[in-house]
Amino acid sequence: MLKLSSKTNLLEQETYRYSLQDIREPNLYREIYPYDEVPKVVFNQRRSPMDMPEKIWITDTTMRDGQQAVEPYTVKQIVDVYKLMSKLGGPNGIIRQTEFFIYSKKDREALDKCRDLGLKFPEITSWIRATKEDFKLVKEMGIKETGILVSCSDYHIFKKLKMSRKEALEHYLSIVQSAFDAGIVPRCHFEDITRADFYGFVIPFMHALQELSDKAGIPVKIRACDTMGYGIPFSETSLPRSVPGIIYGIKKYANIPSEQIEWHGHNDFYKAVSNATAAWLYGASAVNCSLLGIGERTGNIPLEAMVMEYASLRGTFDGMDPTVITEIKEYFRKEMGYVIPPMTPFVGDYFNQTRAGIHADGLLKDEEIYNIFDTGKILNRPATVTISKTSGLAGIAYWINSYYKLAGTSREVDKKSDLVVKIKEWVDQEYENERQTSISTGELIELVEKYSDIRL
Repeated sequence: MLKLSSKTNLLEQETYRYSLQDIREPNLYREIYPYDEVPKVVFNQRRSPMDMPEKIWITDTTMRDGQQAVEPYTVKQIVDVYKLMSKLGGPNGIIRQTEFFIYSKKDREALDKCRDLGLKFPEITSWIRATKEDFKLVKEMGIKETGILVSCSDYHIFKKLKMSRKEALEHYLSIVQSAFDAGIVPRCHFEDITRADFYGFVIPFMHALQELSDKAGIPVKIRACDTMGYGIPFSETSLPRSVPGIIYGIKKYANIPSEQIEWHGHNDFYKAVSNATAAWLYGASAVNCSLLGIGERTGNIPLEAMVMEYASLRGTFDGMDPTVITEIKEYFRKEMGYVIPPMTPFVGDYFNQTRAGIHADGLLKDEEIYNIFDTGKILNRPATVTISKTSGLAGIAYWINSYYKLAGTSREVDKKSDLVVKIKEWVDQEYENERQTSISTGELIELVEKYSDIRL
């Protein structure tokens, strides 16, 4: 049957409606996931159309998935992080929602304190397992939206839940119906979607969810969860690993609108950010992240990375304040004792720091040569250098000008300055004596104050 599509304004064949395939043995996609080998990337050359939504945003799981990977946060820490997240997201709510655990007394206290702040964004939601006991907690807390775990791969349905696909479907639908009955928006977390039978279970399940949603008059949200980081961002890759294919299929075959589609990924194969970007490009309005990427195993999508991706794709931060990323980094380091790998983009100590003398010479002439953007303006983190045996005169001059804020003033030093030459002689002597470590900030301050009248 043909009909004129209201989305594309083209004459199209009516979308085929997929039915549940209630198989006896699990489909584990062994040709793709042999387990004793690295998973295979398979191509079928079917290109999904790029279809970025009019509006895109970020959601957060720092207090839920993120907390599972570190020491539990205190109530004060959760409240402080929530305030910083709201400040980062700005008045337009680009960081739109954040989810909380609600199982312990401490979790519920933290949630209440964050709600009492009266901040519009990010909206506070919760997360539960697909049990009626868990759902009672949501109702008691008066939460308007909750995530519900609905594992969708046969690895989970057969091996973990010990159910058939039909039994799992009926169980999940009964919990979602409870949400609709209470007037709560269900956000269905399709766990392990990159190992799931997309047309045999995922799409039929979404059809059933849509039917319940239509009857209730309440939208159902879909979170596509790349639980193991298997997603591939390339358009021509095959399901179940294709991020473009998954997002396109949810829109095309399940008829779920972009604003109800969210991507949640992990970084097991270093593709968390590229997969999240692909999800935006191919039709999901939301990508779910955690601050600093903290999460299960290799971590979640780093929220700060998607702030930068948003600005890259939209040409604006749209009200977000990226300098807060540096505040968040410092809070996690000082207040939580969290160790950030130094080479981590945007938040690591070495992110915009150079050790090579030739690079430092470039920075001294024009920092744009070796700095990715104006990190001083955008992140409130000016480019820096580490002084070592390879830093040279240029590195020392740049360090002094940067640390003491002399650049552009009458006191700015250069490679020929007596102060720089004297410090270089001291540094060279240290390494001639077989020193192996870089020169510390404290040592450099002592040298500057010994050989000059420069002070902070």
